[in-house]
Amino acid sequence: MIAIGGTFAAVTSDFIAVLANPSAGRGRHRGLLPGVLQALGAAGHTVRLLDAGSSAEAELACHRAVEDGAAAVVAVGGDGTVHRALQAVAGQPVGFGVVPAGTGNDFAGAVGVPHDPLKAAEAIAEALRDQRDHRFDLARTRDARGERRWFCAVLAGGFDALVNERANRMRRPSGPRRYDLAIVLELARLRARDYTVTIDGAVHHLRGEIVAVGNCPSYGGGLRIVPDADPADGLLDVIFATTLGRAAITRLKPRLRNGTHVTDPRITVLRAREVRIEAEGIIGYADGERLGPLPVEVSCVPGAVRLLR
Repeated sequence: MIAIGGTFAAVTSDFIAVLANPSAGRGRHRGLLPGVLQALGAAGHTVRLLDAGSSAEAELACHRAVEDGAAAVVAVGGDGTVHRALQAVAGQPVGFGVVPAGTGNDFAGAVGVPHDPLKAAEAIAEALRDQRDHRFDLARTRDARGERRWFCAVLAGGFDALVNERANRMRRPSGPRRYDLAIVLELARLRARDYTVTIDGAVHHLRGEIVAVGNCPSYGGGLRIVPDADPADGLLDVIFATTLGRAAITRLKPRLRNGTHVTDPRITVLRAREVRIEAEGIIGYADGERLGPLPVEVSCVPGAVRLLR
């Protein structure tokens, strides 16, 4: 079956394609995968676990599943796994399911997916049986080379992007400690940068350390960088700040948990359909995945994904 206008119609193929990241969430949900697959099978479709040894292979496998007429594509993992699957399902008449099993499950949390992986899988199967889906927005990027990507949660283009880039270059330590060390190292060399941020045609020139665009409120496992972002309102939330300095950046993380940082008069949050971010020396990250150097254009695509939950 495929989703058309919130209902489903029959297709020639009859399977659920599952993209699973066994290392998501530092592997703590690996033992649940057989149960997840069994729960998905209750929808009455064959369940096909996609074979992928790399991120590029994962995307290709999802594209092939959609081309083969999958009834649904299901991502089992965190926002990174969701990001890979979205490249194939965004804008397509195929159902999409998320089983949250990552360190950060920010998209799943924003769109009402059950926190428990088995309950999430059961909800996907029920949605397929009942022939229903929910439409949610996605963001689409375009870089200087014209390459386009979809993302679901947040695009980071400031200090947070620098931390991601630093952490990805580090071999040790492993897990969250690597990001903690990357924060310390980037704080030591912190400097404000010149940005040009164009929001629905209005140009903002600023010097600062924080610029981000959100389709959902949070990233990084619950850091509410744009706390009022709504993935169903047809708009993006854009946050930027004038120079905060090392001390303020250090104190920022606890405030991000509940979104109170936006009360700082140096921080601006605006809503837009289209955004362009320009700066030197910044590699953009979306859903925690590396995009490439700024500049980048971002647009909101309303109802771009048909979520099963």
